[in-house]
Amino acid sequence: MGGVADGHAEMGDVSDYELSHHVREALKSVLLGDTDEYDQIIGNMHHNVHLVPDEVAMLVTILRALSGAVSYIDVVHHRSLLSSICGMSLWNYGPDVMDALVELVVALASSSGKYVDLCLDMLVSNFIPPYNFLEILKQPRGLAKKDQVLTRVHSALKGIADLVPLAPSRLEQIVRERVPNVFSKEAQMVVYVENMLMLESGDMGELVGNAMLFELVNRLIDLDVEIGWDEILLDDPSKGIFEMELEDMARPVDETEIEMDEPQREYSGRKVLWGNVVAQKLDTLMVLTFDHLQSCFKNGRLVQVFEVLLQSFQSTVLNAYKSKFAQFVMFYACSLDPEDCGTLFVSRLVEIFKSTIYPQDWRMSAVAYLASYLSRAKFLSASYVTIILESLVDWCSKYCENLSSGEINPKVHRVFYAGCQAIMYVLCFRMRSILAFPRLKSQLCNMPLETILKHALNPLEVCLPSIVEEFLSRAKAAGLFHVEGIFVFHDLLESELSRAFGGFERLDLFFPFDPYLLKKSDSFIRPNFIYWSMVRTTYDDEEEDDDEEGISDEDEATDGVSNGREPMSYEDDDDDDFDMNLSKMSITPRNNTFMFGNQEDNQRMRMPSRIRPSTSPESL
Repeated sequence: MGGVADGHAEMGDVSDYELSHHVREALKSVLLGDTDEYDQIIGNMHHNVHLVPDEVAMLVTILRALSGAVSYIDVVHHRSLLSSICGMSLWNYGPDVMDALVELVVALASSSGKYVDLCLDMLVSNFIPPYNFLEILKQPRGLAKKDQVLTRVHSALKGIADLVPLAPSRLEQIVRERVPNVFSKEAQMVVYVENMLMLESGDMGELVGNAMLFELVNRLIDLDVEIGWDEILLDDPSKGIFEMELEDMARPVDETEIEMDEPQREYSGRKVLWGNVVAQKLDTLMVLTFDHLQSCFKNGRLVQVFEVLLQSFQSTVLNAYKSKFAQFVMFYACSLDPEDCGTLFVSRLVEIFKSTIYPQDWRMSAVAYLASYLSRAKFLSASYVTIILESLVDWCSKYCENLSSGEINPKVHRVFYAGCQAIMYVLCFRMRSILAFPRLKSQLCNMPLETILKHALNPLEVCLPSIVEEFLSRAKAAGLFHVEGIFVFHDLLESELSRAFGGFERLDLFFPFDPYLLKKSDSFIRPNFIYWSMVRTTYDDEEEDDDEEGISDEDEATDGVSNGREPMSYEDDDDDDFDMNLSKMSITPRNNTFMFGNQEDNQRMRMPSRIRPSTSPESL
């Protein structure tokens, strides 16, 4: 054996069988205290730079000899050998060595349960290339190398799973433990997530796919909440939520905000968040996730994947009040399949909101998600939105009926106020499209909105002033609802009463599907999203042609979720470039007051296209 190790010229004189015999003898000699030949084996395994053909042949032969001698490897006496095997990176070798190394790892894992975790960890460590490979991953040679390595890694994982029944559960744990943290380089995070998605959609999908989806959502949330609220500032915190977005869209771009290495483009009045590295990482991972969902849709497995995402959403995202973007995974999946995925999503949200088995915060968050989804999803029909609205109104009506007496109490009745605010919020966006259909208009007019909103609980005084004001203005113009007296809001975003029912997490300000602010992945969301600037106000109806006033029931009957479009009162957004401004996202303003009284010159607020994302306690 020593001669073989010392002189490659002699290798041709030694058969594979003889070398395998020498390897077995070397392994057994360690138990007797003789480590010379054993050390020579390990020395050959450490060669990984600029290997000449003879060295490659020697390494391949040794690895294959070890594969045939795995039963002689002892976890105590051969620790240095095991460490050497686990320390070998497939990225450093050519196809022949990679194949031999993978063969050895699979053989070792299947030989004893003691080595399963060791071998799985070694393969998962190869998800990410050595540091010096990161820069070439996007180049043709880098892509070719990545394909060579990852194909073998996933083949080996499947081989081990086939031979060791417990391997998939151990693999799930190891993948979770090795996920790069938020401070890792973007390239490392990207290639690791690519591997997670390969596991989800590959041969092992039935075994570990659900765990990969759960972990992916967790990583997106981790990045999301790292985008600090100290960067999200308002120029004027006294403005209502509907006014801020329109003003932001009209705001000129500060040239100092544009980095010199970015290509010059035409901007629509919004600046792009270039400086936030965490946001850029999240943006890239969102693109990967959206691409994966699109692939699942094309392969007919989106509903299966969405059911897992829905479980993950309920256990993780629903109560991540600092999440600003990760929830759009649900939005995009629903946009791909409104009939199945969208219906599942809405049904779950309605169920959580109405059920007393869930904590109040869960129920309030669910109805906030529901309202935001119904308002922003361009692919939902007016008839479908009306059906869900009727369900919410029915719940609020029964809540009022079940109270023998009532008075304003934001903390005790906070779920009720959340439901009322959700109804008004949706109608701010959808009232005109609903009223365009005679049948839906009749359905809306027959809802007991007036009974609810004029109840002694007085939701009009408790809910966000900006939403109440916009709703009342629209309802009055449409002849739907009228309140004696005038609310004087002084263009306020919120009130002390809304703060009280919103609680510590400020769920009164929680509109999770606010306009999407990530640059690259925005192209997936924008075509399916309703911005407030696209909504025509009911105040302008008298200026429109009479032929726009009504749509026949026959036309409405063809307007279902299945075709994904309604005759909307939205104007197409011509702005193809994504230029949203994260630093304009609203946070809780200070020094707020609320008044109810008479004032003839009360100014009607406009509604901005961006409502605030979830608000963290730090922003209070």
